[in-house]
Amino acid sequence: MLVANDPTVKGGSYFPITVKKHLRAQEIAAQCKLPCIYLVDSGGAFLPKQAEVFPDKENFGRIFYNQAVMSSESIPQIALVLGSCTAGGAYIPAMADVSVMVKGNGTIFLAGPPLVKAATGEEVSAEDLGGATIHCRTSGVSDYFAHDELHALAIGRDIVKNLHMAGGPEVSGQTRADYKEPLYDVKELRTIAPTDLKQPFDVRSIIARILDGSEFDEFKKLYGTTLVTGFGRICGQPVGILGNNGILFMESAQKGAHFIELCTQRNIPLIFLQNITGFMVPKITVVIGGSFGAGNYAMCGRAYSPNFMFFWPNARISVMGGPQAAGVLAQVERATKKKRGIQWTKEEEEKFKEEVVEAYDREGSPYYATSRLWDDGIIDPADTRRILSLCISATLNRGPEATKYGVFRM
Repeated sequence: MLVANDPTVKGGSYFPITVKKHLRAQEIAAQCKLPCIYLVDSGGAFLPKQAEVFPDKENFGRIFYNQAVMSSESIPQIALVLGSCTAGGAYIPAMADVSVMVKGNGTIFLAGPPLVKAATGEEVSAEDLGGATIHCRTSGVSDYFAHDELHALAIGRDIVKNLHMAGGPEVSGQTRADYKEPLYDVKELRTIAPTDLKQPFDVRSIIARILDGSEFDEFKKLYGTTLVTGFGRICGQPVGILGNNGILFMESAQKGAHFIELCTQRNIPLIFLQNITGFMVPKITVVIGGSFGAGNYAMCGRAYSPNFMFFWPNARISVMGGPQAAGVLAQVERATKKKRGIQWTKEEEEKFKEEVVEAYDREGSPYYATSRLWDDGIIDPADTRRILSLCISATLNRGPEATKYGVFRM
């Protein structure tokens, strides 16, 4: 099922009849189990008609609901971003199973440069705000980078080819007689991987020697580059490949999870080419300034079991800064008193805030923290190098711990 926006008519925005037509196309796709391909170039809802487009059940939001439902039913959702996609127009590629963006033309953002300037005073180009490079390389919202519209359409055809839906599911254990041999000598696999595990090599050199015709449709090539993922065939059978090209960072883990979900939906076997240490390294934390809220967790605070944790004398630790906490708690207190009909004077409010700030300053002190053994001591910043060296030497005496990962999500 093909759904395409026409940007020459009101910027491809959605009128009530546009929404109705789009929903009917999705209904047919759901009934007939047809993959949906969206050629997206839309400014979202037509604002003068927002009361007829936005709020009701069968309005604009139903499009995205249908996308989620069909995806859960393994009906592929594919988006090709050919132009500017703003607000509601941005949701379609972001919620698609797979999305392609065209360099220079394709953009995805909830608010364009004019609104950003009005809200923040900052001037930014559409490409820098939500272009193909930023979404393919940094955010991961898009999976394929196209140089022009024809390239995007060619990528779209390859995506459909890798759905493996036509003619029913592949028969397990059955091979096809018409498969191609790899373009490279498979005997070279004996010498590609170095004996020195610290010496890096590109896993693609192995992939090229195991896939039919050395044909590899790489997925999210620019994102999470320490993990290589993509589709191919081995002796005629479709496969999904995941190969390590370095350490698994957050982006590469998210990329791997996304790719595995696609292969699961399409009933495609997975092949893991594993070249990873698989062990947790020692962790030493030194708080050299503020350590607030989730930032404490993200940078290996006490709850995340660093081997050692130290504070500099100027450090602070708390769920948030004292003034910010005072402002939040004052709002809550003011609302409570108002509900009870109690008058709260400005002087009383200021005194309340001062007490909160004082408490946070006291409890956020490194001396308060270290006296409760929340860390391993306050150190002179000049001694940091020596202490780190000592701690590193101590951690070398222990054996490595097996790595365990939870569920990775965007």
